[in-house]
Amino acid sequence: MTIFDVLQLFCGLALFLYGMNVMGDSLKKSAGKSLKTILATLTSSTFKGFMLGLLVTLVIQSSSATTVMVVGFVNSGTMTLTQAIGVIMGANVGTAVTAWITGLSGLGEGGQAASEFLKWLKPDSWMPILAVIGLCLTMFAKRDRKKDIGAVLLGFSVLMVGMDMMSGAVSGLKSSESFKSILTMFENPILGILAGLVLTAIVQSSSASVGILQSLTTTGAITYGAAIPIVMGQNIGTCVTALISSFGASKNAKRAALAHLYFNVVGVVFWMSAYSILNAIFSFAFVNTTVNMWGVAGIHTVFKILSVILIMPFSKQLEKLAVISVKDSKEEENLPMLEERLLNTPAIAVESAKTAATQMAALSCDALSLSLKAFAEYDDKLAEQIRAAEDKADIYEDMIGSYLIKLSAKDTTAKDSHEITKLLHIIGDFERISDHAVNILESAEEMRDKKLEFSSHAQHELKVLSGAIDEIIQLAKGAFMGDDLAMAAKVEPLEEVVDYIKDQIKRRHILRLQKSECSIEHGFVLADILNNMERVADHCSNIAGCVIEISQHDSLSMHSYLSSVRAGGEEFDRANRDYMRKYSLDEVGETN
Repeated sequence: MTIFDVLQLFCGLALFLYGMNVMGDSLKKSAGKSLKTILATLTSSTFKGFMLGLLVTLVIQSSSATTVMVVGFVNSGTMTLTQAIGVIMGANVGTAVTAWITGLSGLGEGGQAASEFLKWLKPDSWMPILAVIGLCLTMFAKRDRKKDIGAVLLGFSVLMVGMDMMSGAVSGLKSSESFKSILTMFENPILGILAGLVLTAIVQSSSASVGILQSLTTTGAITYGAAIPIVMGQNIGTCVTALISSFGASKNAKRAALAHLYFNVVGVVFWMSAYSILNAIFSFAFVNTTVNMWGVAGIHTVFKILSVILIMPFSKQLEKLAVISVKDSKEEENLPMLEERLLNTPAIAVESAKTAATQMAALSCDALSLSLKAFAEYDDKLAEQIRAAEDKADIYEDMIGSYLIKLSAKDTTAKDSHEITKLLHIIGDFERISDHAVNILESAEEMRDKKLEFSSHAQHELKVLSGAIDEIIQLAKGAFMGDDLAMAAKVEPLEEVVDYIKDQIKRRHILRLQKSECSIEHGFVLADILNNMERVADHCSNIAGCVIEISQHDSLSMHSYLSSVRAGGEEFDRANRDYMRKYSLDEVGETN
């Protein structure tokens, strides 16, 4: 084996890993939101979790990616540890499909000579077609989904080219006696397991390390006896990715990563022991038989299936072992709401950010509602809740904003990009609503400290305006949380009514001031309250406009949106009239 063969081997490995990465990323990008829906709707059934984990890994062709995703879901509280164990078992079996795909390159000349049908099964026959289709879709397709499919086909083509290059690079080792002597060392189960473990830990992918082993089988120097322990070691080595991803995560996330490790370690110890004992008794003939690519794929698959059969009935005990390994502390654990581990699957990360933004929206709107209540009837406990909510809303905005900026740097679909833009704008509006809640609370505290009290007319007017503000924040919150365009359309007519009511209250206050029914000091407090309520309505208008613009036009042109809305229309005018009647100040009449 010359230096050029070594370079070809590394080049093939690079292409193999790159192709696998492109194919997996494109599949995750196009199916990300579906994956979240699948994973988020799991039941407590381990078998259903297994089937879903199997399905997801079949789609994205990476058990490491699925397991890291599961660790992220457990860490964010979306998935329980019980559900995670089932998914992890399914992921272990699902990744075996890659070995069968890469095994196609082992058909060789024998496949060509067998029949015309087998000739077409050779990757050399159909891979160029896939590559051309993938290239055309990537370069000329307009829809993101078609571009992603093109990237999947290109990634698969590059993967197979890399596989062929690795096989070609090691073909000269067929006649090397020193190479054969090295491989015979791996027939020692311990050394074989360690070799597979270290190789997989280095390349961070069991599919890749199995592919490397398959390429080495073309030398004809690897037997089943050497391949079996290496494959088993590869299954332990693949756990390294999930273990690394759990660093700094919650206790349950660490437990999920350990459950993945324990599953494979128990499987290897049990089945390697069983194989060694039975081989010592019966001296299996196949042990010294040369293994081919299909044989490696078969060993890989059979081991995974046998491990699931062995451990699935004891999934509860596996969970308990993980819990014992990472014990609960007496202090309450704060779970991070957003997972950077999910950034590699942008569609899921977007959904995660939206979930956090939804929590922030509820928090801010509840704070505003409490401040309106505190203004009517001040309470120290309410004041504490409002300020705590405002502090938490600040943390939410900073956390979600930073997360979305990182996410925007990833390769996202146009739809996800628009959702990121919408969230970045809306979280600022909800944060400001919580600020106005504190401002209104401070006005209530000023009234209490100075022993001021509004007249009955002013109290009634503020009660009417508070009702309108409470409704508009509920409309804005509902429009955002449910992407409800009907609710969003009601916000702007009500916002104009809020502006009108504010102007009317100011005018009436001036009339009362002229009659000495209230003081200038009352006026300062009243002006602060009215300005804060008006600004809350403006932020609600921004939120509703953002929801409508992104949903209908995939853009964010608030100026054109507000211009078109305020130009009027039958539905807008009707809604505006209804709100004017609902929040009329004429019940008590004007003070003359």
